[in-house]
Amino acid sequence: MTHFPYVGSGPYCYSNSFAMVFGADAPSTAVIETATGSPFGMQLVNGNLPFFDPCGWTPEAGFDGALTALGWSSTTVRATDAGEALSLLRESLVDGPVWVGPVEMGHLRHQPDMTGPIGADHYVVVIEVDDERVLMHDPQGFPYASLPLDDFVEAWRIEEVGYGKPFTMRTGFTRIAEVSEVDAIRASVPIAVHWLSQGDNGAAAEALADLVEAGEHPREHLIHFAVRVGARRVADAATCLARTGLIRASRILGEQARLIGSTQHPLVVGDHKRAADALRALAPTYDELLTALPSPLQY
Repeated sequence: MTHFPYVGSGPYCYSNSFAMVFGADAPSTAVIETATGSPFGMQLVNGNLPFFDPCGWTPEAGFDGALTALGWSSTTVRATDAGEALSLLRESLVDGPVWVGPVEMGHLRHQPDMTGPIGADHYVVVIEVDDERVLMHDPQGFPYASLPLDDFVEAWRIEEVGYGKPFTMRTGFTRIAEVSEVDAIRASVPIAVHWLSQGDNGAAAEALADLVEAGEHPREHLIHFAVRVGARRVADAATCLARTGLIRASRILGEQARLIGSTQHPLVVGDHKRAADALRALAPTYDELLTALPSPLQY
């Protein structure tokens, strides 16, 4: 079946945040996400927490390579405590909005039902700070969200987030080369090969299928986040690679996106066998994709 690109909402916080700070020269979020390497693999953290992204990958691990492929640079700034962080944030805002994260989503109390840490990472673009509140564009669907300073600082401490360092921001976004979207995708293919080569993606899919079939899977994590972002990022990668002429790889990614997306309804309604069957069909596609991608020496 023909792959059909997706456009719509979804948990694309860091790609949307990058697009905001890139401004008028921003590539599509599909290209940004693909350049980070996130679509190329699957992992089961601690044997029970699934992510449809590569083994060992985190957003921070993908950012610098993505910026290079896209023709951009930025400066990463980290503070040691809240006072220093707010001082540096105010200084940086003189030059324009600041990309901030990771932050703990559970402390972003402008989002309904958020009352404390949930161990979920997030990224936002801060626009203004005064003595009481932070004004931000939250790409979860909250433009010009205003948050009390204390809540923002608690979110920025990331005490429950499994990666990253507290009080991290990126500033000084500069376009250092005019790179077309197609050239940016081509430049990110070696990144894709690198990440796809990490870990055993097929084994992770099989193990998740076993958990789902036994009813021992993290249902809320899957249906509210992992499946949604996983299907989207893989669908975006399929769209992107087709633009470079990597048609076989694009078709495999398109099939992966269909399989991941097809688990959403079964997982919601408790049809565990159907979801597990889709995951087992997904397992061999990762090795197929690796053989379909050119090695860095060939590309």
